[in-house]
Amino acid sequence: MVVIRLARGGAKKRPFFNLVVADSRRARDGRFIERIGFYDPKAPEGRETLRINKERLAYWQGKGALLSDTAARLVRQSGPDAS
Repeated sequence: MVVIRLARGGAKKRPFFNLVVADSRRARDGRFIERIGFYDPKAPEGRETLRINKERLAYWQGKGALLSDTAARLVRQSGPDAS
């Protein structure tokens, strides 16, 4: 099954997450199909915290990809024009 989830990156105590489309059997930070955005929870004031390519998100959801719980929360947080 194809899922849309977060893959962790960044240094220790300084998380950075990529929003990726991946096979559910792959490791969390392993190989993925496509990167469709990012989430930086520790971004300083004035810098972008969340970016999602909504066209690619809609494309993958149309193909049957499921959102993880956290990814779904971030998509809702990103704005009303997202799925």
